[in-house]
Amino acid sequence: MSEVRRTQVLVLGGGQAGLAAGYYLRRAGLDFAILDAATAPGGAWQHYWDTLRLFSPAAYSSLPGRPMPQQAGQEYPDAAHVVAYLSEYEKRYELPVHRPVWAESVERTTAGLLTRTDQGTWHSDALILATGNWERPFVPAVPGRREFTGRQLHTYGYRNAANFAGQRVVVVGGGNSGAQIAADLHGVATVRWVTRRPVRFLPDDIDGRALFDLATRRVQGDGPRISELGDIVTVPAVRAARADGLTAHPMFDRLTSTGPAWSDGTTWDCDAVIWCTGFRPDLTALGRLGLGTRAVEDERIHLLGYGDWTGPASATLVGVGRTARAAVTEITGLLR
Repeated sequence: MSEVRRTQVLVLGGGQAGLAAGYYLRRAGLDFAILDAATAPGGAWQHYWDTLRLFSPAAYSSLPGRPMPQQAGQEYPDAAHVVAYLSEYEKRYELPVHRPVWAESVERTTAGLLTRTDQGTWHSDALILATGNWERPFVPAVPGRREFTGRQLHTYGYRNAANFAGQRVVVVGGGNSGAQIAADLHGVATVRWVTRRPVRFLPDDIDGRALFDLATRRVQGDGPRISELGDIVTVPAVRAARADGLTAHPMFDRLTSTGPAWSDGTTWDCDAVIWCTGFRPDLTALGRLGLGTRAVEDERIHLLGYGDWTGPASATLVGVGRTARAAVTEITGLLR
């Protein structure tokens, strides 16, 4: 039987949320380790499509303690710049990241928490789950989805428009990824963007700076919810495509072998369907504990960075620091 390694706090996930937790754990003087399933630093940012850019300038996209440097010639950094920043951040604070390590299960014991991985077992007094959602893409159960003979992929697998040049492509999803990928394809392919509800663009002057300010006001009990204002940030590429005629159509009712079909008899043959339909939290390791996904009923376990239900703006670079600090403060009080 392999030796069980021990640490006070174990962090599952080495993306932005896990690194923010590591920063505060280092400041608190706690013994900790970060397990990351990826083979390289950068979290989900290393897998995004080529033209993706942040909603905010670099100064408003930083993890705690280390401002993100500006990207030369760009107001809004691209994903590769974020990957480089996260890699440097990890080294700067000498965060103990072990990769690639895949967490398989977490169990309660009389002495603490036992996390089994594909690289051995860890014992800890507390656990921070920061695995994100990138590994759990969601595709809705649309009738006929298995009958369609064209290409189907999720945001998870999309890289660039060149792969679809001259094709007819349906983009499904009324959020930011749907709008940005439809805009990326616009003019390269013939695009039909479909959404379940009419699209709601945020005002053109709202970017990540304003969204973080709104989230801060929500924490303070003041101000509207972001969802009350709109769903889609109008980054320059989306504004340009919208001005050039990109519009959203109602969601189809089913897929046929050649493409979508609507209840009024309308059909639209296509070569590919791209599902920009979101992700689900990757909480696989907690399966044996029987904990809910909305709130954890064990004060030793904290969920970090999964969206607003784990703290306003907690799934953003600039917002995750606030919830990471709160989690580490509570863990420090518990252990000491």
